[in-house]
Amino acid sequence: MQLEGVTVEDTFAEAFPMWAARLVVTARDLEWAMTAARVATGMATSVIGCGAEAGVEGPVEETPDGRPGVSFLVFAPTREALARELVRRVGQAIMTCPTTACFDGLAGDGEAARDGPAADAGGAAGSSRVPLGRALRLFGDGYQSAKQLGGRRYNRIPVMDGEFLVEDAVRAVPAVGGGNFLVLGADEGAALEAAAAAVRAIREQVPGVILPFPGGIVRAGSKVGSRYRHVPASTNHRFCPTLRARVEDTALPEGVGAVYEVVVDGLTLEAVTAAVRVGVRAACRPGVLRITAGNYGGKLGPYRIDLRAAVAGEVPC
Repeated sequence: MQLEGVTVEDTFAEAFPMWAARLVVTARDLEWAMTAARVATGMATSVIGCGAEAGVEGPVEETPDGRPGVSFLVFAPTREALARELVRRVGQAIMTCPTTACFDGLAGDGEAARDGPAADAGGAAGSSRVPLGRALRLFGDGYQSAKQLGGRRYNRIPVMDGEFLVEDAVRAVPAVGGGNFLVLGADEGAALEAAAAAVRAIREQVPGVILPFPGGIVRAGSKVGSRYRHVPASTNHRFCPTLRARVEDTALPEGVGAVYEVVVDGLTLEAVTAAVRVGVRAACRPGVLRITAGNYGGKLGPYRIDLRAAVAGEVPC
């Protein structure tokens, strides 16, 4: 397939099941809410080395307490790992941030619509709630309290500027991680500009996804396994320009000087597929020679996102 003079390879992105939660943090103004959300999603690029993958979605128009708010998504390999990460991140980054409160951003979402696609594609079926406020409330040292409002239970933890209001438990849902595509450019500038254009387009047009790496782009793309037995992942040598003459299985055609990868986690397989479609289309611009995707023979996960079908809009998004 040729798109704006760029070859889109006939291949697929291999993705894997995750569990996800959406939280909404509110504060006295949007700046403090955004500060809390950014800190809570820090150091969450890859489950290879972080406990979770996370990212800010953006401001939300309506919040449970009527104050300015920001939503963010957190992904982890298991429901239990997700529960641990939520408690750590909310406890350390949101409860400590001036004037904040924290709410379940998936409360009220249609459960059937949320669970169906991931379950159909091989993910864990069904959603459940994981403890959040009930796990943090003991910080109140006996002065904490709880209240029920509109069918939702909240914990009120006294802090030095008033009290931290936090939802007792939040929804965890099956999700999809590791959707991806790679931008092969003539040089660093062309490849980076194209990848950045893809990130902007995805963030503007596709809800329910995050791009967890710095600026939405990763240069240290990885493959499953390593020649060192204790290392679970290692550099994707086939896409390293400096190794082109040293490895027999290079994936780089002549003329490629730099490669950047865009990784997508989403609440549904359809959302991830839509992000791949929007991102690849935006990345096809001058200086880009080829677009491809990462797959690892089924070692990474059961989801398969056909690159050309996604770009052509031949699969549901």
